[in-house]
Amino acid sequence: MDTVLLTGAASGIGRATAGRLAAAGHRCILVDRNASALQALCAALPAPAGQAHVARIADLTDADQIAALADGMPRLDALINNAGMTDSSNRPTVEQSNEDWQRLLDLNLRAPARMVAALRDRLAPGARVVNVASGAGLRAIPWRGGYSPSKAGLIAQSRALAQADADLRVTVLCPGYVRTELVAGLIASGRLDTARAVAKIPLGRLADPDEIACALAFLAGTHAAPLAGGLLCVDGGSSVYGGSQVYGPAASGACVSLDTPLSLTVRGDWPPVPDEGAPDGYPAVLDATVLSSPPGRRLAAALQAARRFDLEGPASLTLLLPADEDLSWDHAGDHAAARMLVASLACEWGPAARRINAVEVAPGMDPAALAPLLRFVAGARAQYLTGQVLCSR
Repeated sequence: MDTVLLTGAASGIGRATAGRLAAAGHRCILVDRNASALQALCAALPAPAGQAHVARIADLTDADQIAALADGMPRLDALINNAGMTDSSNRPTVEQSNEDWQRLLDLNLRAPARMVAALRDRLAPGARVVNVASGAGLRAIPWRGGYSPSKAGLIAQSRALAQADADLRVTVLCPGYVRTELVAGLIASGRLDTARAVAKIPLGRLADPDEIACALAFLAGTHAAPLAGGLLCVDGGSSVYGGSQVYGPAASGACVSLDTPLSLTVRGDWPPVPDEGAPDGYPAVLDATVLSSPPGRRLAAALQAARRFDLEGPASLTLLLPADEDLSWDHAGDHAAARMLVASLACEWGPAARRINAVEVAPGMDPAALAPLLRFVAGARAQYLTGQVLCSR
């Protein structure tokens, strides 16, 4: 049983994540400023035997309240910095008050760093730190004040922390648009047009909070170790889309239940992940054939793997790619082209709910350590993950 601290736990992605963590048998330390909602959530979650969940009321824009969280805090196996806010004024960025800027930056950018500093002595060796940024940290969203700058800063800060403190396993999650209370408010105020947002999402829909919760629960566990220092974009493919066509809305949300077992076919020599033929499972293919392709032939091998992927409807293809370390200059272009093929196919396949992702295998990587990550990426709990090339470490 792990003990996981989760901020912003009382609503939206946080509430869904608390449910996933508790269902997996973890003890949760839940932090939010909404005392009544937090207490109700804490009471409703199933608790591991002899270890009740804990509610801690705190406004994370206040550095003193963050520091006070260390008092009586048990040893933590994971810290999920999920709390965040967006600007609600809809005014030009330079016209917003210093007070609005300060509060947003205090919560989105400074609070995660303050949480790590305040709780560093309570974080177990090898503890996981997961910072929730946003696709807005990768692409500027105007009329949202400091939101995009704060999330871009959090991404950079997380990567710097991963390098500065090798005893922590730091990852960043960048969700796309998610149907949370915050997004509902943007829709109600007219600041977010769902049709225009979906038009840039290959999967044709906004994410459900539970889909993001599945990713957070995975990143907070030990099986996410190969992604330490990295970034995971769970955004329906919007971060890799650069076309001018408009995507229509998908018929529904997640195509199959997020808890549907995996029906996996493995192609190529990858024994740590055997075929899993669950009846009525989520169909997926793991293709390792590109690993044996020589430098300069990886694009061709990836294309052949895609052509062999003949599953229709909701399904996933996960490619294993060699890492690009020490490639000669004349082979670097071929490797980059193979990565971009993954993104291009994700944009083409998205309307049919067919997904494609890749995982780069670092030299000396223990293949068995990658197996849980590959099952997650291929499976039903990652139905909003597509077009990504993940670097294992």
